[in-house]
Amino acid sequence: MPFVKDLRDAPPVGRAVAITAATLGITYGYDISNIAAALLFLEKDFGLGTNAQASMATSVVIGQIVGALCGGAVANTIGRRKTMLAVAGGYVLFAVLSGFAHDPTSLIVLRTLLGVTIGVSITVVPVFIAEASPTTIRGGLLASYQVATVIGITMGYIIGWGLSYSESWRWMLGAAAIPAAIVFVALLRIPETPQWLMMKGRDNQGKEVLARIAQPDEYESELASLVASLEESTGHSPLQNVKDMFRGYLLRATIFIIALGILIQVTGINATIYYAPKIFAHMGFDGTTPQLLLPALVQVFSLIAVIISMVVIDSYGRRRVLLGGIGTMIVANLLLIVVYSVGDEQATGLEILGFIGIVLFTMGFTGGFGAIVWVFAGELFPTRYRAVGSSILLTADLIANAVVAQIFPSMLDSIGGVGVFSVFGIFAILAFAMVFRWAPETKERRLDEIQKYWENGARWEAAAPSPRSA
Repeated sequence: MPFVKDLRDAPPVGRAVAITAATLGITYGYDISNIAAALLFLEKDFGLGTNAQASMATSVVIGQIVGALCGGAVANTIGRRKTMLAVAGGYVLFAVLSGFAHDPTSLIVLRTLLGVTIGVSITVVPVFIAEASPTTIRGGLLASYQVATVIGITMGYIIGWGLSYSESWRWMLGAAAIPAAIVFVALLRIPETPQWLMMKGRDNQGKEVLARIAQPDEYESELASLVASLEESTGHSPLQNVKDMFRGYLLRATIFIIALGILIQVTGINATIYYAPKIFAHMGFDGTTPQLLLPALVQVFSLIAVIISMVVIDSYGRRRVLLGGIGTMIVANLLLIVVYSVGDEQATGLEILGFIGIVLFTMGFTGGFGAIVWVFAGELFPTRYRAVGSSILLTADLIANAVVAQIFPSMLDSIGGVGVFSVFGIFAILAFAMVFRWAPETKERRLDEIQKYWENGARWEAAAPSPRSA
């Protein structure tokens, strides 16, 4: 497998830097799923109705939107590394305080603040990995963020199940501080990215870090590419960068990533994670144990899917991986529509088919959208616009996420599983068509080549990609 070989042959510092950054995904993933377990008991302790439960799940997403909006500017100002340290530290603080919340209002406020840290992290981590990774394994390392996220989601369900016997939602939420604290310590040992150092005029430090990250035979070409990119980026304010995203050659790229960010969420993935216990209850699975362990098992299959994507993404290509994942989601939606149409009172074993449908749905997302979004967030834009572009993509994603998270419980109650998964299926078909028509294939392309792609009217200058290093 090319990715495994290239990862093994990559400079140790380059591997360590990118993998450490990717592990922040564990904290993000844990937060996505632990609220699903906590809601089972928050409902009893605080007397939460359907709308209040939706607000509890949505509050963290609102915070993420705020974090994503300012994450690019923060990362450009204080650096990628310091931003990630602040994220990990903030996550530890707000996770612990969430465990001590005394009423729904204080918990919503704390989860909103927690969301801000997550929003910043999902903006800066793809940028950090893209700038700190050797070209030949950049796609796989960007996808590794989704691997870490899925691990975190699985941990959230399993820990939630383990604590369900004591009905301790406080420990479920507070335990999120543990992986964040571990990541914080690991981040203390890694350097800043060469792009940011040289963007701030610290050329010698930037060259030193680049020499430690790049393959020896690629150092000169990587340095030349970086210098050329930075020369084009000088003399522009952050506000000017944002304005530039919506005009000229970048407008096409900006429209693409906004549409991509929205479609990632309106196809339904986070709704099925936040409310997995509720979905399995609708399918006929009774009791806390199946409602928490089955989602965890779903995430194990999801982990397999994203690992496969991580391994093949730099050889098989971004487009094929993404289209394959969306196609799997379409098939899964059809299966789930059939399951809900028949009804659990009319067929034996229907719960199993429903479980298979959720497995396929989640595997399709995680191996497609879930892996590729971090790749595109990290590599679609020039150095000057990379953090801003990542913010725009993830802000669009999070706004759609907030809307879906808020309306999903009432949708499931009002139009049922048939209606919900019909809507998700229609959006999945639209997503497939958009990706097929407009998504660029960026495998084995240097970051400066991708910039020229947009400058050239979304066309590559050469018929073939740059050759891989031996």
